[in-house]
Amino acid sequence: MTPEPRTGPGRGWLLRLVIAFALAQGAVSMARPAVSYRALALGADETAVGVIAGVYALLPLFVAVPLGRRTDHGRCAPLLPLGVLLISGGCALSGIVSSLPAMAAWSGVMGLGHLCFVIGAQSIVARQSAPDEQDRDFGHFTIGASLGQLIGPVAAGALISGQGATLGRTSALALLVSAGVAAVALTSLWRIEHRRAKGAGGKPGHKVPVRAILGARGVPAGIFISMAVLSATDILTAYLPVVGEHRSIAPATVGLLLSLRAAATIACRLVMSPLLRLLGRRALLTISCLLAGFLCAGVALPVSVPVLAVMLAVLGFCLGVGQPLSMTTVVRAAPDRARSTALALRLTGNRLGQVAAPAAAGLIAGAVGVAAPFVLLGVGLVGAAGLGLRGDGRSKPSPAPLDTGPLLAAPDAGPATVQPDPTAGRGTVPPAVKKGTESPG
Repeated sequence: MTPEPRTGPGRGWLLRLVIAFALAQGAVSMARPAVSYRALALGADETAVGVIAGVYALLPLFVAVPLGRRTDHGRCAPLLPLGVLLISGGCALSGIVSSLPAMAAWSGVMGLGHLCFVIGAQSIVARQSAPDEQDRDFGHFTIGASLGQLIGPVAAGALISGQGATLGRTSALALLVSAGVAAVALTSLWRIEHRRAKGAGGKPGHKVPVRAILGARGVPAGIFISMAVLSATDILTAYLPVVGEHRSIAPATVGLLLSLRAAATIACRLVMSPLLRLLGRRALLTISCLLAGFLCAGVALPVSVPVLAVMLAVLGFCLGVGQPLSMTTVVRAAPDRARSTALALRLTGNRLGQVAAPAAAGLIAGAVGVAAPFVLLGVGLVGAAGLGLRGDGRSKPSPAPLDTGPLLAAPDAGPATVQPDPTAGRGTVPPAVKKGTESPG
């Protein structure tokens, strides 16, 4: 019998997943500001930049839940190389085309690839992490995203320079380089999902309705917190270059500011476990979202570059809390047989925010000014802080895993006494796995 995969820090599959995520996210973080600069070089105004940024999230809205369903009833790993290829192709073709509609379309392909990668990767972490390791493992996993967000903007800022035609050429070069960075992620995608995951899952007919997933206490709050945090990060990435243009801040400096924000996020996630022990989940979520809301609104103020750098560093630290804790919140609150679908719904909420927030930001920026969208984001983060006060939505802590966990379930699959009643809304429970510390995912 194949031995169960090890759990704990330093596991090879998690390290390889973090490396691949860092490369894929680095390519996206490099491409997003490059797309904005290239659109400006092609004659786009603030509203058009917002629309193009929103299209990045449009295609994923229609496929997130089906991909989550598929992942709940099968393997996760095939989504990773597919996502990398779509990211690489979207980046490259965004740098080749010379019309704004075509740029918007390929930006959407890039977003679809990012969604495929993230759904597969998050599902692997949920399945292969023990319940008491989920906060830590999701925190380590999101370090990959932060590393990409740290390196990508700096690389983009170093490559992008000039104005007019020169800006168009340098931004196109940055997009082509980002395509190559994404392709390198393929070299790290080996033996990430344990082979026992093959064929794992219940029968496709046994589906938990989306309504039931969204009705689980804690899932809507986790989705909204994630959406608010990601929208803030997304608008910072897409609109800080526009703010920089209006305040005469060089592209290289804008790239350094964005990377400073990402470095602070990495620092936050490295100390996530001590922070949770010190403050607790509820207080940590509430305080971080509240501070992030005020700081995000503060970006609208005409402060000097050094002051802006300090604000973005603290903002990045606060934004580092929301994503990993919202993942754990959603996974724990969701029904046993719909973990991946619940994560997909969380990503759908993220993409809704990424569609609505840049579009609204473009309209507001065109009507009021480029700093106004940050005030709107601040209001959303303050609202997320209010939801953080309600906790993770669980009425009681999950008991220690016993020999009753279904093969499909993630390692945090809620109460250990699931009734094997096919009419109970969760399908027939397959034979147990050893102590439930590892899912066959």
